[in-house]
Amino acid sequence: MTDILRPPSPDAPGTGQAATTPGATPHEAPKLNRSIGVVGGTLLTLSCLTPASSLFVIVPGSFASLGTGTALTLVIAVVLCVAVAFCYSELGTLIPSAGGEYAMVGTLTGRFSGWLVFIQALIVVMIVPPIIALGTAEYLAPIVHVDAKVMGAAVMLLATVMGLLDLRANAWITGIFLVLEVVASGVVAFLGFSHTHRSASVLIHPVMAGAHGASTPVSAGLIVAGLAAALFILQGFSTAVYLSEEMENPRRTVSRTVLWTLAIGAAVVLVPVVAITLGAPDLTTLAGGDVAGMVQHWSDSAVGTFISLCIALAIINAAIVMVIQNSRVLYASARDNAWPAPVNRAFGNLSKRFGAPWIATLAVGVPGAILCFVPVDTLNGVTGVAVAALYAFVALAALACRRGVHKGREGVWRMPLWPVVPALLLAVLVWVLAQQTARDLLITAGVTAAAALYWVFYLRPRKETHWVITIPEDELTG
Repeated sequence: MTDILRPPSPDAPGTGQAATTPGATPHEAPKLNRSIGVVGGTLLTLSCLTPASSLFVIVPGSFASLGTGTALTLVIAVVLCVAVAFCYSELGTLIPSAGGEYAMVGTLTGRFSGWLVFIQALIVVMIVPPIIALGTAEYLAPIVHVDAKVMGAAVMLLATVMGLLDLRANAWITGIFLVLEVVASGVVAFLGFSHTHRSASVLIHPVMAGAHGASTPVSAGLIVAGLAAALFILQGFSTAVYLSEEMENPRRTVSRTVLWTLAIGAAVVLVPVVAITLGAPDLTTLAGGDVAGMVQHWSDSAVGTFISLCIALAIINAAIVMVIQNSRVLYASARDNAWPAPVNRAFGNLSKRFGAPWIATLAVGVPGAILCFVPVDTLNGVTGVAVAALYAFVALAALACRRGVHKGREGVWRMPLWPVVPALLLAVLVWVLAQQTARDLLITAGVTAAAALYWVFYLRPRKETHWVITIPEDELTG
């Protein structure tokens, strides 16, 4: 039976001991099926990181604002993500739950903190899939011309249907798409390095297109400000913690999946970025971010069409995996009684045939399709802020993960250089957040404040029965 993780006091950090809600009748709660190992988890997690779609949809915006400094910014972000991966690996094996960050943070630092983390994750999971999906039409242009919003909505609906299927089947389907992603990235890297137009020194001393085609140095301030977007580009390697309840032997599988995914995903993104930076005909073309156009310039229309189709499939792949991941977040929040009873019952309902949380999947996919018809330019910045805030909360939880009953816990992956790694990571993330625009910070803060009010007026008065974080019993006793 799935027991409920209860702290000694309703608002205190969790102790990691299982107990049932007072007055609740014990019952056999439905469980997610454990059906995937390191390979399947890595395929799904890499697909959520979706390096190719990030490369071809999100990176062009960084080229416009950072020029040749995009690669340097990504390298710094990779270093930060290694620290983030360490935190996720330790916390994910200590608290293996489909709730991901909120279960980890809420168990270790208190349920209110867990609720605020859940809201940051919800911002990301609701906004990112439609942002990615909207890029599909551009890369399908060689075959069919469809309005970007209509195509984006169609991709989201397709991803929703796929998300209703068995997770093991989706692992292999997305794995096939992932191969095409890597091939496309490899071809772009080869062509870029084969047609270099500038010295590699621009990677260390970055410049960007200025007025009248002149080059302008990229300041350190711009690079720091761009780190939020770079973290957004690399974000996704943490998906393993959302799948931990469906992984075989999560104590070992989660950490391996997180670290392997970050290493492979970073390489798939960074190598082509360097190639594009060196191979772009001029800085103005680089700032335009038309990767498909550059591929055609380096080769011919047939190769350009092939790459464009591979990119389109990568985007579809990303949407599928994001819907799968995000539905698990809603499923876990319902299991933890985050909402009124009818909503909890709906989000916690599992398909009898495929074992997927089907209503939660629809709740992610259908609004995502609708969001494709809403201007999302400002949401890129908001998502970057939410990702940085999410990682900051995780770093804070990592600082608290070796105290109390969790100290000396067996079977948990332990990060090196603790507590230095999470402490430095937290400091850097706070610095990065301070460099973001007031608009993006205010929007994210507004959503967070509304969530805090929901906690004060709805969840806290019902603290005995609502938002009580759960972890599978076999993980608590294993």
